[in-house]
Amino acid sequence: MIEIEESSGNVYEDLQRPDAKAMFVKARLAGKIADIIRRRRLTQQQAAEVLGIPQPKLSGLLRGKFRGISEAKMIECLNRLGRDVEIVIKKAPRSHPQGHTQVVYA
Repeated sequence: MIEIEESSGNVYEDLQRPDAKAMFVKARLAGKIADIIRRRRLTQQQAAEVLGIPQPKLSGLLRGKFRGISEAKMIECLNRLGRDVEIVIKKAPRSHPQGHTQVVYA
């Protein structure tokens, strides 16, 4: 019999990565960047020019290799793709001793 474990919703957390929360945020941002590029039917070279990053770096980002790209750079990329990004800071619920960061698409 195969044992199945339910995911937490964050693959990095499931893999017990120490930077799981930050990596999940980056993955969500990268996913949105990839989605916009795909919908606009841009080649990687065209997208790299719009984003102001080298094509090989964009290629890595689109394949999930975004360690060398900061969240701030990803936000800048979204801006260059014509997206507004809002950062909302609010008090965490009492049930959580620490706050968390999430990416929500509107």
